[in-house]
Order: sequence, then C-alpha cells, then structure tokens
Amino acid sequence: MILKVGQSLASNVDTTTLIVVRSPQGGDVTLTCGGSAMEEGKKPSGDGSTIDPANTGGALLGKRYVDESSGLEVLCTKSGQGQLALDGVALVLKTAKPLPSSD
Repeated sequence: MILKVGQSLASNVDTTTLIVVRSPQGGDVTLTCGGSAMEEGKKPSGDGSTIDPANTGGALLGKRYVDESSGLEVLCTKSGQGQLALDGVALVLKTAKPLPSSD
C-alpha cells in the first residue's frame, strides 16, 4: 500500500483507527495492526479476539507512532489492542521533545 498524508486507516482485527501524519519515504509498504494489514477507511471491523498474543501491545488514543528509518508517522484516532508495525518492524511511541531550561 502506498500511504499518503491525511489518509485514514482502520484495523480489521480490532478497533484501532489511524491517520497518516507523515508518509514513508519510498514506495509500497505494509502497515499492520495485530499482525493483519490495515485497510483504507474509517470503520474498524474487528473486536480484538483474533489477535495473536505475540502481536498485542495496543495503540493509545491521541498518541503518535513513528518508524524512524522510513519516516512514517501516524496518529491514533481510536485505540485498540493490536501492535502497530511497518513491514514487520514495530512502530514506537513518539515522545515529546524536552523544552530548554529557562534559567
């Protein structure tokens, strides 16, 4: 799948939905949730009961997940139980940059 900025994606194994904030550099990639490929659209179609325990970890509402090597960044708009991964590599939670001290 070629991901585009602003694209909505939904899981077919749990309730996770995402919006692409930064698209990956390169071409065709596979973004998965709970080990199953995400689909275009805004309606998730699963309840989490079919997720392999090795692919759990959950996406948190309002949090951003990134893959530094490809440049992908997604925003979770609805949480779920499945772990997010790009081409088999788990996405990591993006942390806030520390503010400079005001001494």
